[in-house]
Amino acid sequence: MIFIINQLAYIFLIFITLLWELFFTLTGEPSWLVIKALILLLPLKKILHKNLYALEWVNFIIILFFIEGVVRAWSDPLPSQLFALTEVLFTFIFFLTSLLIFKK
Repeated sequence: MIFIINQLAYIFLIFITLLWELFFTLTGEPSWLVIKALILLLPLKKILHKNLYALEWVNFIIILFFIEGVVRAWSDPLPSQLFALTEVLFTFIFFLTSLLIFKK
């Protein structure tokens, strides 16, 4: 069950990032920051196959997404701020469930 929550949080993080950077940017035009969703897509197959090594190093990337979400939640106006808070939530869920997986 923990693996499923972990995988769903990761997939939702990819979806939120794509939606945010393609349609809900501050300028109204797609942003080049959509590249960060591509970074998340690289280890997706291994995470879906429950590869623990991939799960370990993806957590280092997730920490960067957490930091970016906190900064943008603090500094961006409202539509972008909600996406940033959602990003923080999904990164926190992913990180917490990863810790529970490694605790077993």
